[in-house]
Amino acid sequence: MAARPRFRRLDGILLLDKPAGLSSNQALQRARHLFRAEKGGHTGSLDPLATGLLPLCFGEATKIAGLLLGSRKAYDTTAVLGITTDTDDADGAVLRQRPAPPIDADHLQAALAPLRGVIRQRAPIYSALKQGGEPLYAKARRGETIEAPEREVEVHDIQVLEHASDRVKLRVKCGSGTYVRSLVRDLGETLGCGAHVAELRRLWVDPFMQPRMFTLEALQALAEQEGEAALEACLLPIEAGLTGFPRLELDAESAQRLGKGQRLRGYEASAGTVAVYGPEGRVLGLATVDAEGLLSPQRLFTWACPETAPKPVPLQ
Repeated sequence: MAARPRFRRLDGILLLDKPAGLSSNQALQRARHLFRAEKGGHTGSLDPLATGLLPLCFGEATKIAGLLLGSRKAYDTTAVLGITTDTDDADGAVLRQRPAPPIDADHLQAALAPLRGVIRQRAPIYSALKQGGEPLYAKARRGETIEAPEREVEVHDIQVLEHASDRVKLRVKCGSGTYVRSLVRDLGETLGCGAHVAELRRLWVDPFMQPRMFTLEALQALAEQEGEAALEACLLPIEAGLTGFPRLELDAESAQRLGKGQRLRGYEASAGTVAVYGPEGRVLGLATVDAEGLLSPQRLFTWACPETAPKPVPLQ
């Protein structure tokens, strides 16, 4: 029997290229075991069918996972026209088949037009959205009748990359909470033939616009051939996830006071949420500056207050 991994404190962000066939949590757990990270979280689920960028947060980086969850994203997807499924993708059971009519470029663009901008979107019934404290997919698997909620989402752009007979390849740039499966489903209904997602790949998540991604297979090979030091070199520092926030640098005394939870006066009024850095250039966490220039700690990392931070555990 293989020895159980000895987990350790590890902080950083991994840009994983999630494979098809795994849930986001399954992919997270495989990566966490490879790195022997005590604590980990992902930044928004990808469907099992989907591949591509899944930022994983280890250790203190889990404190900013929610920020990445709400970021802009981009996807490439292939829609199959003429077939609807209960999951709105190729993993589901076929509900209805209709012939796909001949569609020219103008007709396709006209059908896509209502899906751009700020729109109301009905989530798939097989989704992780919760209703009564339970994911919709759990209710759907039990055969319960579900009224999937509508939400306001923003679709920044949809481009047609390829179009041939019953297949359309699209590039979608969208905001938080947008379901590409729902966009494809609604496109199919507008065209009068139905549609589902056959392929889905996430290209980037703000602020990781040109990500260097690592597959699980590449990470496994790296661990076996070069060891944990090579694995750790694949991690981005926590600061990489905070580049979208204004940077505020504090002197040693102010950093110490903020780390103890104190509020500080004398900063640029209404600066909003800022990433706070100490005198050594290390990020301490996030804070807010109100209309009166009062700096208040919002989410700090353990090292912001050295007196209470846990001691590092040496690697075994």
